[in-house]
Amino acid sequence: QVQLVESGGGSVQAGGSLRLSCAASGRTFSSYAMGWFRQAPEKEREFVAAISRSGGSTNYVDSVKGRFTISRDNAKNTVYLQMNSLKLDDTAVYYCAASRVSYSSSVKALYDYWGQGTQVTVSS
Repeated sequence: QVQLVESGGGSVQAGGSLRLSCAASGRTFSSYAMGWFRQAPEKEREFVAAISRSGGSTNYVDSVKGRFTISRDNAKNTVYLQMNSLKLDDTAVYYCAASRVSYSSSVKALYDYWGQGTQVTVSS
């Protein structure tokens, strides 16, 4: 069992930056690939970024490439999402998730554990 707690969300103007963190419980954090997903009002939850168990491989949805960076610190049981050049369309609840696969999967169904989400609001 893995428990995930996100933090770092908030309100920011377009062009600004935020850094999301996701702290995981347990001693097996490095056994999980980690991902970030987001869900805007009345939309499906969508993949944003993922990172492999070791951190050696990352994967991003096209709309955030070059703006967002996912990273992890296995010693601290934490995964991060650095979000720069934020746009209005980035407004959503952001969820951290853990997957038993080893690679940086974008497939929502492969994720076994989910956090409660943190709100990110980008305004003009």
